[in-house]
Amino acid sequence: MSRGFVREDDQEEVPIVPQRAYLPDGVANFVTRTGLDQLLAEKQMLIHERNNLNSTSENEKRITLNLINAKLQLLNNRIAEARIIDLNTQSQNEICFGATVTLKTKISGNIQIFQIVGVDEADIGKSKISFISPLAKALINKKVGDKITLKRNREDIVFEIMDISYR
Repeated sequence: MSRGFVREDDQEEVPIVPQRAYLPDGVANFVTRTGLDQLLAEKQMLIHERNNLNSTSENEKRITLNLINAKLQLLNNRIAEARIIDLNTQSQNEICFGATVTLKTKISGNIQIFQIVGVDEADIGKSKISFISPLAKALINKKVGDKITLKRNREDIVFEIMDISYR
């Protein structure tokens, strides 16, 4: 159809869909049971939102519906690719996916605790870091007493591993 026969206000706005947390191509989508439960809860929330749309206009409703459906598609792909790691089967004396690690900063002596989780579950405010983060990569396969160096622009940070647990 020629654009000459289409009214300006009939043009549908294409929603901009925010991407999910970055996961490199070819990297398995490892998740904890908690991480998968969060993804499934997010899916239920989006389905509920879609089923209870209240918009003033049909155009607004259609745009919102397209956005929700696009988010659901990205989320469904993430869920389909999820590989749950059972924390009980991880090596208890070395750092693997799902480990909660207590670190001591060499210079300041500050103690920090992080859990290594999937990309969608990562939240630095909750001390959860993605398994693809530089810190997590440096920690994998290390044991209590080992030291790791995190390369930084100004100065390197040296950590000593104080404790490893799987909760």
